[in-house]
Amino acid sequence: MAYLDHAATTTLLPEVKSLLIEQLGAALNPSSLHESGRKARQLVEEARERIAKALKIRPSEIYFTAGGTEADNVAIKGIHWARQRERRRPQLLISAVEHHAVLDPAQWLAERGEAELVLIPVDSIGRIDLEWLERKLEKDSESVSMISVMWANNEVGTVQPINEVVLLAAKFGIPVHSDAVQAIGTLPVDLSDIKLSALSASGHKIGAIHGVGFLMLRTGVKVDPILHGGNQERDVRSGTINAVGAQALALAVELVIRNQTENFNRISKLRDDLVKRVKSAVPDAVYNGDPINRLPGNAHFSFYGAEGDAMLMLLDAKGVQVSTGSACSVGIPQPSHVLIAMGLDPVRAKSSLRFSLGSTSDTSDIDFLISALPDVVSRARRAGMVSDTKVAAQV
Repeated sequence: MAYLDHAATTTLLPEVKSLLIEQLGAALNPSSLHESGRKARQLVEEARERIAKALKIRPSEIYFTAGGTEADNVAIKGIHWARQRERRRPQLLISAVEHHAVLDPAQWLAERGEAELVLIPVDSIGRIDLEWLERKLEKDSESVSMISVMWANNEVGTVQPINEVVLLAAKFGIPVHSDAVQAIGTLPVDLSDIKLSALSASGHKIGAIHGVGFLMLRTGVKVDPILHGGNQERDVRSGTINAVGAQALALAVELVIRNQTENFNRISKLRDDLVKRVKSAVPDAVYNGDPINRLPGNAHFSFYGAEGDAMLMLLDAKGVQVSTGSACSVGIPQPSHVLIAMGLDPVRAKSSLRFSLGSTSDTSDIDFLISALPDVVSRARRAGMVSDTKVAAQV
């Protein structure tokens, strides 16, 4: 089997697995006052301090969540609600290529009449239009509640100009949130340098376990909670803190940041080899996203006229696991909103696959993919597109 879907979830780091084996099964509730509870609280606070040190922020700015989706929801809803209590600022400026964990809560607020969702346009490689954003803020900054731009796109891998966004927003006193689920551990994330108001991260994307993540909230940023029932995370989040999960997350953050440069170089080289060999095996394949400033493990292609879902299942039958985009959107028969925002026509958008590499990837995975890919694309093209039966291989 060749696993080429590390952007959806990646394998447990060996050190994290050892920690889990050692600690899982213990009765650890950080809110309890007895000895076991105090031990759990110590584990949680140590984990908070370790994550904060790795990201160069204060421990008090880390809030544990059940994952990236919850962290995004707290940031979008919570900051927006808090800002409205100060003065009505209805507009949420959200990049058009955000993960649904950011887009959907913003859309939910808009549908309830609590916000106006304004999408920040992107160019053909998925990079946000900074000039558009600057014009928007100069014209109507008083109506803007907050800005959310992901650090790097989960589908096409394009890295966004986060620091430029933060500096621009700071001129108008507007908070900026970034979904950094794909960036932590793969790109340099120094929060002492980039003054984000909020940042979201997820454990299972970096070699920790599912069901744990964190939200970074800069000191002074006000947020209304979206969960109530215990207030375990200091007026931001209710729910028993996963003490073992917090430890696993802290260890994973430390390891991936410590090894970031080495892993970046190795995985980038593998990705470049994959890209070269895919283009050789299927000459009309189109490489999507920023060809240079992108996630090291991301390679996204369109194979015009071949249904993405058909290619995925045909590759899976041959032991090659890939994705058509965000794993959170699987089963929705729509072209990717990311690709549509980039200007791709619906047929090309639905003819796309994402190959993503991780810590366990090696050349044998690419060999396995290339041995299967030409036949899979050919068979999918012969089957035709669900949305357009005309096969146009010349792109």
